[in-house]
Amino acid sequence: MEALFMGCLVGGVLFAIVTVLLGDILSSALDGMLDFLSVDFLNPMIVAGAVTVFGGAGILFTRYSGFATTVIVILSILTAILVSVVIYFLYVKPMENSENSTGYSIQDMIGRIGEVTIPLPSQGFGEVMIKVGAGNTLHIASSLEQVSLSAGIRVVVVDVEDGFLWVSEFEEKRGEWV
Repeated sequence: MEALFMGCLVGGVLFAIVTVLLGDILSSALDGMLDFLSVDFLNPMIVAGAVTVFGGAGILFTRYSGFATTVIVILSILTAILVSVVIYFLYVKPMENSENSTGYSIQDMIGRIGEVTIPLPSQGFGEVMIKVGAGNTLHIASSLEQVSLSAGIRVVVVDVEDGFLWVSEFEEKRGEWV
């Protein structure tokens, strides 16, 4: 029985090392072949952790306790499940919730305030800078009212069409929008 526990322990450790070193290569090689296993709790980190803990706990219980083999197997399984639950709720779940994306849709620009960086002629296109997240993004823009807007003027995005923004001058009077 100790050979099974040692195999699980060594296999889990080797899996962790291979995953760290070759994770991206393996991920692109499999390219979605295992997507049917997309249950949150079947995360490879959790499964490999459970196998490793099962092996390690089994070795420890075998060497340092006087329990029977069936009790050792049951305790090892319970320890693996307990550690897997802890890993899931203290590491995997919070990491899933903390993923941020710097991507955005151009449709998200509607209603945003920006600044003209390249003047907008009355008939034609210029450029507008809009703050997105921690950075700025530049977009091709045209004046909705077909009036010239010089560089430095604050504008509001009114509409998006064919990849460019329709903007209007942003005026603020006594804290109210006009």
